[in-house]
Amino acid sequence: MVLPVRTRIPVEVHASDPLSLAGATSQLRLQPEVELIEGSAGRPGTVAILLAEALDEATLARLRRLVRTDGTRAVLVTGMLREAELLQVIEYGVGAIVWRREATGHRLLQAVLAASRGDGDLPADLLGRLITRVGIMQRSTSSLPNTPASGLAPREVDVLRLVAEGMDTGEIASKLSYSERTVKNVMHGLTTRLQLRNRAHAVAYALREGYI
Repeated sequence: MVLPVRTRIPVEVHASDPLSLAGATSQLRLQPEVELIEGSAGRPGTVAILLAEALDEATLARLRRLVRTDGTRAVLVTGMLREAELLQVIEYGVGAIVWRREATGHRLLQAVLAASRGDGDLPADLLGRLITRVGIMQRSTSSLPNTPASGLAPREVDVLRLVAEGMDTGEIASKLSYSERTVKNVMHGLTTRLQLRNRAHAVAYALREGYI
C-alpha cells in the first residue's frame, strides 16, 4: 500500500540580523509541515517570514517586494508596530502578524498555516488597534461621493463571526454547512463591495459596525 505524500509548505525566512534568522530557522526546522527554502523566485505556495524588531522604510520596502512576488504570502514578526504602519502592512496584503516575544516554533507554524490558507492571524491587541484605524478611515470617507453602500447580509455576518474566532475556510464551511467555494465567494463579495483589503480588515469593519 502506497501512503500519500504529505505536502509541506515552502517557507523562506528573512531577518534583519543573523541571530534572528538562526533562531527562526532552527524553530521551523522542527516542524514537519514546513520545508525551509532559499530564494523561492515566486515558487507557488511559498510563505515568506520577515523578522524585524521595528519597521523602517527599508524593511517596509522589503516586505512590499515579498508580497508582490507571484504566489507568495507573508508573515511579519516584529517587536513594535505603530498604527500607521499597521494599516500600511495590512494594505500590502499581510494577514499574519506575530509579536517577537510570542514567536515560538508553534506560534510561527500557526501563522505560516494561516498565511498559506489565505486566512488572517493577528494578535488580539493589534486587532483592536486595526478597528480604531478602520473607524477613522470609514468616517473620513463616509461623506465622499461614490462611497459603497454599507451593511452586511446575514450570511456574511455568520462567516465573519467565525473568521473572528480563528476558523479557516474549511472549518467555516463545515460549521455553516456551506461549500468552501461558497465561503470564499462570500468573503470576496463583501471585501470587494465594501473596499476592504483582506480578512483582517473585514473583521475589523464588522466589529466596529457592531455586527459581531
